[in-house]
Amino acid sequence: MSASESIEQLRERVSRSIIGQERIVERLLVGLLANGNLLVEGLPGLAKTRAVKSLAREMDADFSRIQFTPDLLPSDVTGTEVLHGEGGAQSFRFEPGPIFANIVLADEINRAPAKVQAALLEAMEERQVTVAGTTHPMPDLFMVMATQNPVEQEGTYPLPEAQMDRFLMHVYIDYPDEEAEAQIIRLVRGETAGRADAEKVPPIPQQAVFDARQEIAGVHVSENMERYMVDLVFATRYPKRYDEQLARWIQVGVSPRASLALDKCARVLAWMAGRDHVIPDDVRSVVHDCFRHRLTLGFEASAEGVSANDVVDRVLQLVAVA
Repeated sequence: MSASESIEQLRERVSRSIIGQERIVERLLVGLLANGNLLVEGLPGLAKTRAVKSLAREMDADFSRIQFTPDLLPSDVTGTEVLHGEGGAQSFRFEPGPIFANIVLADEINRAPAKVQAALLEAMEERQVTVAGTTHPMPDLFMVMATQNPVEQEGTYPLPEAQMDRFLMHVYIDYPDEEAEAQIIRLVRGETAGRADAEKVPPIPQQAVFDARQEIAGVHVSENMERYMVDLVFATRYPKRYDEQLARWIQVGVSPRASLALDKCARVLAWMAGRDHVIPDDVRSVVHDCFRHRLTLGFEASAEGVSANDVVDRVLQLVAVA
């Protein structure tokens, strides 16, 4: 089975248990294939946890869930040195924490204090953790999906801009429609009735992801597409060149990581669509997810009720394909 067939099969399997949230399934696969981490924001009960657990279940991958709370310590995430005694001799041995898994769900990440967020940041960015002066590498296949509740902010520690920037994409999910809601009821009713005893199929091997990444690296990006992505980025940094209203809304534009994320995600989408080159629709499809958490909006945007999504919409209207 080819890499594209394996990934398509993985998408179909995960989608069967995630009704009405096809977007989060696609974004999970994009993050996995682009070797990045996702920040997912949505109200409780919108299948954020179910989606990532389903992805890990359908793959030959280890899954770990960390429930972030205000009393969490960095060692609760990374692991710690534990004193062992054998044959009268004592020695310290590293006991890995829950971060050492292929797919990690960091639930309600903004409820953890800054030290814990910093420990998670090292694992996400450096693909390693350092405990007692010793560096421990993460698995070759490693992805963090962090979640946030956009409504309840009491007792939370907002993520600083530098850490937000480390996430490949910031994905926002909303309620499913009426038909999907009915399908969800039927799906869960069937699972409760024992449909889980259905024939089990072998999981998708990790090698399929590594093979897919190699193929994605060969997806062609034309000079026009590169120019388009750069123009979108620079429209957020120098908005006065494009529009006075845009300049009033944006305080700080996106970083170079936004350009890299846009390029990676657009190439993944092109590959998933069976193309060997990127088209403008690939870029437009992911630009909101790549930009919204990297934009710092000014007071006037807040006063006018303008969101980061509105700003990106405006940027797309003003920037033309070269």
